[in-house]
Amino acid sequence: MYREKYEYWLNSPYIDEKGKFELKNINDEREIEDRFYKDLEFGTGGLRGIIGLGTNRMNIYTVGKATEGLSKYLIKKYKKDISVAIAYDCRIMSREFAQTAACNLCANGIKVNLFKTLHPTPMLSYAVRELKCKAGIVITASHNPKQYNGYKVYGEDGGQITDDWANEILSNIESIEDFSEIKHISMDEAENRDLLYIIGEEIDTSYIEKVKNLVIRKEFVRSHAENLKVIYTPLHGTGNIPVRRTLKELGYKNVFVVEEQEKPDGNFPTAAYPNPEDPKVFHLALDMAKDIRPDIIFGTDPDCDRLGVVVKDSLGEYRVLTGNQVGVLLTDYILSSLKEFNKLPENGEIVKTIVTTEMAADIAREYKVNLINVLTGFKYIGEKIKEFEEEGDKKYIFGFEESYGYLAGDFVRDKDAVIASTLVCEMTLYYKMKGKSLYEALIDLYKKYGFYREKLIPIELKGKKGHEKIETIMHCLRHSMKRVLGDVKIVKKLDYKLSVEKDLVNISEKNIELPKSNVLKFIMEDKSWFVVRPSGTEPKIKIYLSVIGRSLEDSQNKMTVLEKNVMDIIRNAD
Repeated sequence: MYREKYEYWLNSPYIDEKGKFELKNINDEREIEDRFYKDLEFGTGGLRGIIGLGTNRMNIYTVGKATEGLSKYLIKKYKKDISVAIAYDCRIMSREFAQTAACNLCANGIKVNLFKTLHPTPMLSYAVRELKCKAGIVITASHNPKQYNGYKVYGEDGGQITDDWANEILSNIESIEDFSEIKHISMDEAENRDLLYIIGEEIDTSYIEKVKNLVIRKEFVRSHAENLKVIYTPLHGTGNIPVRRTLKELGYKNVFVVEEQEKPDGNFPTAAYPNPEDPKVFHLALDMAKDIRPDIIFGTDPDCDRLGVVVKDSLGEYRVLTGNQVGVLLTDYILSSLKEFNKLPENGEIVKTIVTTEMAADIAREYKVNLINVLTGFKYIGEKIKEFEEEGDKKYIFGFEESYGYLAGDFVRDKDAVIASTLVCEMTLYYKMKGKSLYEALIDLYKKYGFYREKLIPIELKGKKGHEKIETIMHCLRHSMKRVLGDVKIVKKLDYKLSVEKDLVNISEKNIELPKSNVLKFIMEDKSWFVVRPSGTEPKIKIYLSVIGRSLEDSQNKMTVLEKNVMDIIRNAD
């Protein structure tokens, strides 16, 4: 089957000679199989894959086909007066893919608002809402290595598309049988036909004004901002301009940027894996810190929707915080500050994902605020904001996920590292002026709520065999899992694919009121838990672990035991 697709591409008049040359010079049969054994999957996250020729790769042909399917869907849904916003990041081919998508949409009579230069993903979400578009596209592979790129689709609310949208778009994509069905006009023709518009500075300015308005202690920040010393790295991505501009306009004068990582560069020369979840990306910032001694270090990923934070501990050493730790710090700071100013809404809501720390639930209870769990993926947090807005009975306050994504405010419907960096600076400044570091504030929370510790173990399983192994692991856990892990009883099993939560102690079950997803969660008698979830965008299966201890050392010891027991099951799955 893959050979037929390979030959079709080699002989198609729609594949340019450069592309055919690349295909003809593949000498490894396994490489040909990997490129053509399937189509690059279009899911709720859109497309993501390695750049190159082939049906299982990111290229102008797969992007064109996906956009043709999106065009068909939008025309069926909205009939007329359709517009789409498009943004792109610093990655290799991002601009070309954005222009390919724009030219296809315009060829279908759909108006396009295209950012002239690279912009963060959250600013695309904002532009969709502000320009009243029916959809949005951002070309990015987020924090993946340089050989990847991706294509994410947003709905008219500014949130990532729902499962229903994705399925209908996929159906339209799958109906395209030949490259000749993919429409295309030139950029010049699109502009001449008044179908292509370049997004101007006014969108940037209005977005940054709204970000600045999220500051809770406005007068405090205005008076003390220059006392905070910050090192920031954009990791060669899109965050450099909006993050620095926002902080500068708020009065933060001592923001030092890692020069080697300042300029956009899709090759990521100083960070092969440009993910702020990886402590190694901060090595240059930590070198700078020896002289500057900042109060805080933070970095944004290439499309500036994730934020990683580094703080000084009680000994003056710098520590990289986890996404869960930053999330609980922000949750507590926002809720306590709103309460202090009598602005905490009675119907307030905190939203987190099912793999994110339960410590947030403890904090929410302390402030008598409700907390909602959603499936993994920030789009589900965005869906909740839309739901609250439409029903009018709840007020969104803050949402976060363990993978370094945070959002306050409702003018963006995806995780936003520009907003997060602003709030982290305010929070750090607040504690500094009280004579306390952010790390000390975290320890105070642990002493109050318990020493929570979480860990993520991603296991990369590439290609067809890797995909089969992932299916084997999930089948084994779903059908053959024992009721004891080590010497700790498993008290609950949550199967999000079957939408069933089983109470293994009282032998009862209830429905899970969330969309179906191939995820399993096991909760133990001591309140520790683990989740196993195949990634929707990468050839990986992800293992999430959580424990609660009486001290940092106790929680580490518990984590060591839990990790060993879970990984033994994963390794032996057959």
